[in-house]
Amino acid sequence: MSLSLPVLREQSPKPVQLIRGQPRTASTRRSIRLAALRVPLAVKLVGANLAVLALLIGIRAGLAHVGGFALDAAIVIALALHVVLVLIALRPIRDLEAVAERVWQGDFGARVERSTVADQEVLRIGSMFNILLDGLVSDRARMRALAAEVIEVGDRERAVLARELHDSTAQRLAALLLQLSAATRDCTDPALAARLADMRDAAEEITEEVRMLSHTVHPRVLDDLGLVAAVRKLARESSKGLGIDVDVDAREMASRLPASVESVLYRVAQESVRNATRHASPRHVWLTLRADATSAQLEVRDDGHGFDLAAVEKQGTNGGMGLLSMKERVALVDGSLEIKTARNNGTTIVATVPLIAPRLK
Repeated sequence: MSLSLPVLREQSPKPVQLIRGQPRTASTRRSIRLAALRVPLAVKLVGANLAVLALLIGIRAGLAHVGGFALDAAIVIALALHVVLVLIALRPIRDLEAVAERVWQGDFGARVERSTVADQEVLRIGSMFNILLDGLVSDRARMRALAAEVIEVGDRERAVLARELHDSTAQRLAALLLQLSAATRDCTDPALAARLADMRDAAEEITEEVRMLSHTVHPRVLDDLGLVAAVRKLARESSKGLGIDVDVDAREMASRLPASVESVLYRVAQESVRNATRHASPRHVWLTLRADATSAQLEVRDDGHGFDLAAVEKQGTNGGMGLLSMKERVALVDGSLEIKTARNNGTTIVATVPLIAPRLK
């Protein structure tokens, strides 16, 4: 047994080397070729320049006896080869730039592909860029979920307040109105009857204002029938007694939207119509609702006198709270708000809200 152990130790590695050595030949050669392409960018450029310089020197030495045309053609070919090598060396940088441009335009699903010609530093940059993008998409998804929850909680609280105003406060005012009407009818003193009639009229106005306030705080039709019905009701109420035509086009709305999206778009429509009817003196206001599988859009356009958008935004909280609140509300659901206006040229407000969150690739 003592003699056989050294023999086993010497012979056992040999079959392992033979078995593992054969399939690694092709992959080793490929790894060597890729390693040569993955040298640092500065080395690539310097190496390409040196290679072209050596090639030109060799061409001039070898073709010194040949005519100028052949020498010029050889130099042009060498320079073209040099340009190709430089472009190949810079390709990973261009890929990074292309991905950054796509992300800047809003495509958060873009990722840097692993390049076979990139050096280790560029590969590390690409990997870190992908990690940052993954974190950004994850954070945006969490913010979107949190924003939806915040909007839902706010809508619930406003719904409770609107219900209390409509079912409790308005009903008590209605009862008071009935009592004042009865007292006015039964009163025999003309002066007191006139005062009671004034009180009755005031109570009637207050009752109507409370009911309108309950609808403004949270329209129940938005919960019961959805965004289209709520916007149509808003259009009818906004056009009463003002001589303004408010039209709604919702032909491209096939079904209901998520509750948070409907709430945001309704608030934008409400604020936009209120601003138009109060400040722009329009003859016509158009509301257009569109939705597809990826996004929902509300467009509010009027033919009023418009306003100076830059001046209003410069005022900030002193003059542009309506626009600011619309932008913040749309941003909560990861949407965008576009405002186009000019003096004496009407106003167009477009709110676009995505219906699906960006996914990791």
